[in-house]
Amino acid sequence: MAAARVPALRHLLSCQPRVLHASNQRRWAQVHDVRFLATTQQPRNVIEKYREKLDRKAREEGHPDIESLRAAYADKIKNLRKETDTVTAPLRGATPGAQAPPPPSSSSSSPPPPQSASSSTATQPSQEQQQQQQQQQQQQPRKSSSSPTGLKPLSEILDLPKASALPQAELTAIWRLRHAARPNSLCAVIPAATFAAMEAMARTHPQFVLPVPHPEQGAEMHFLQWTWDPPTRSATVLFTQLAEYKARGEFAAPHTTVTHYKDLMDRGGGDGDGAAAGQPGVVLMQGTVLEDRGVKVADAQWLVMCLQRFYGGWDGSGGEAGKERAEERRRLLEWFGKGDTRFSVEKLMEEAERMG
Repeated sequence: MAAARVPALRHLLSCQPRVLHASNQRRWAQVHDVRFLATTQQPRNVIEKYREKLDRKAREEGHPDIESLRAAYADKIKNLRKETDTVTAPLRGATPGAQAPPPPSSSSSSPPPPQSASSSTATQPSQEQQQQQQQQQQQQPRKSSSSPTGLKPLSEILDLPKASALPQAELTAIWRLRHAARPNSLCAVIPAATFAAMEAMARTHPQFVLPVPHPEQGAEMHFLQWTWDPPTRSATVLFTQLAEYKARGEFAAPHTTVTHYKDLMDRGGGDGDGAAAGQPGVVLMQGTVLEDRGVKVADAQWLVMCLQRFYGGWDGSGGEAGKERAEERRRLLEWFGKGDTRFSVEKLMEEAERMG
């Protein structure tokens, strides 16, 4: 009997450390809710991962930063989340392993059982609930713009009926005061006839180059491109450093974005007796100079002034000499657009120096 007990005793002694070790593991083990860990992680890693692409997308659509791009697409993101919630709602309440009920057979002739009055009133919303839902829908903010570019219409910036009734001097003062607090912003109030001449030239020649003189380093060339957004009745000019445009092409990031709103161009053309009748039509321009792009606000102002000059904004000034200079600028635009060898940077510099 003693010999029979020895192997059993040895087996018990050899198993004891493993049992103690296992009990210690169970005692000090910690269980984490995976759902909590998955839902409480900060989305910063995702934003940092795609920051370059989001920054590029914002610049292409004329936004100063990613937050502005997110605000422009807020409604679209909200609608997508609603659609996702609608699709996944039946799955959230399902029991794991349970099978979905089979669809009703069209060949079944037995009618569904009638519902009682209490069940019908529980499933159908009351009139008060319907009224509350209608009020909530009416109070929801409207979409900022129907434009795919995300640009804000002028109606969301100014009260158009009131603005159209203001004299040009007062409207100009209000427009400038609105942008006075932003040091990197540009603004102007352009007469309707002046902008009409500029836009006609831009439709034919939407791309051009302009120089920015630097006394210590010579001149730096910048590439400009016109774009139009019919939903917001606006025309935008994107300024990009020519070196970056040559290196990156359509993916080059603009350093300055200038948008012209044409909502008030024909405010004085009505036959009514309102205050707007008789007021000259104007175009409101606003722009943004992005930081860390190597361009100062003074350089962007110079580019906007050159833009107006070369696109026929000041053709009527200067008498005969002014008309001759305007014709020379028009020829440079045409030569650049056609790739004519007569276009030269030296001639472009000469015309730009005459404006200084």
